[in-house]
Amino acid sequence: MNRSKILIIILLCLTGFVNAQNEIIGKWTTIDDNTGEPRSIVEIYKKGNKLYGKIDRILKESDRNQLCIECEGDDYNQPIEGMVIIKDLQKDGDEYEDGTIMDPENGKVYKCKIWLDEDDPNTLNVRGYIAFLFRTQKWVKG
Repeated sequence: MNRSKILIIILLCLTGFVNAQNEIIGKWTTIDDNTGEPRSIVEIYKKGNKLYGKIDRILKESDRNQLCIECEGDDYNQPIEGMVIIKDLQKDGDEYEDGTIMDPENGKVYKCKIWLDEDDPNTLNVRGYIAFLFRTQKWVKG
């Protein structure tokens, strides 16, 4: 195989890596576990080599001014809308993991990993867990 073919193959592989990352970056609609209704828009963004997620918009207008009274530290009594709830996710294969996700309803922080659904790239699987106990939510692109 000559060098130009090798270079093309390498470039195609790198393009696939960048596209997978870029597919996760963006805005995702969260779904309420109890009602099945859209709840908020979370923006996933890259900072350095890690991914973060902030609540860009709470969809129920009457909830938009809520403060995180259950949160600790710097997040205590801060507006939930605009709050960074996903922190420090690092790429590992097709997933991002070794970060955290905070539930602003109860202020608890869980380990987190996210990955695109293999059957539907417009669905993001978001898993919060402690040890072997976990819950996975499905967020929808847009």
